[in-house]
Amino acid sequence: MEDVLDVYAQEEDPKCPRVCFDEMPYQLVAEKRKPLPLEADKPLRYDYEYRRMGTCNIFQFFNPFAGWRHMKVTDQRTKQDFAYCMKGLTDEFYPDAEKIIVILDNLNTHTYASLYETFEPEEARRIARKIEFHFTPKHGSWLNIAEIEFSVLNGQCLDRRIPDIETLKTQIAAWQQQRNEQNIGVDWQFTTEKAREKLKRLYPANL
Repeated sequence: MEDVLDVYAQEEDPKCPRVCFDEMPYQLVAEKRKPLPLEADKPLRYDYEYRRMGTCNIFQFFNPFAGWRHMKVTDQRTKQDFAYCMKGLTDEFYPDAEKIIVILDNLNTHTYASLYETFEPEEARRIARKIEFHFTPKHGSWLNIAEIEFSVLNGQCLDRRIPDIETLKTQIAAWQQQRNEQNIGVDWQFTTEKAREKLKRLYPANL
């Protein structure tokens, strides 16, 4: 826990950006009946029945200190999908960075090994050299600031029935662009000192 909090406490350095990474499954849902149209004194009305259209996955890159985020919608969440996300982070989003600090959950796909299972060894090593992983502890995924941004995404963009991946991509892209243009970040206030005070029960007792 303190490792992640220490990362958040660092000064912002363009050559060493801090990026929170997370992922979320999403259920695609279509209407069984057309909603009733708007009337002067009545809102758009939806039938309670719906049709499940399968699932997909949403990856998130979020630099809360620079007010930048990027969402990537994929069919699934595999080691290869994760590896291509890391390649995009190093080559597309931060090509000039000397080191990218990535805060992420400790999942079985979130490893340097995923790079080697996806790319040739030389390419995997090139990407790995630019990335420094910092994992949230078990049962401590709330320390990943990306979870806050997913909560905002759910409330502002995904609070409706979306039937297919292309519509989902379009809706998320519009939401993401607006947030980035407004440079909306997160003012993280929870520090190592506060953790030692408020979460004292989680620290080992002195022998």
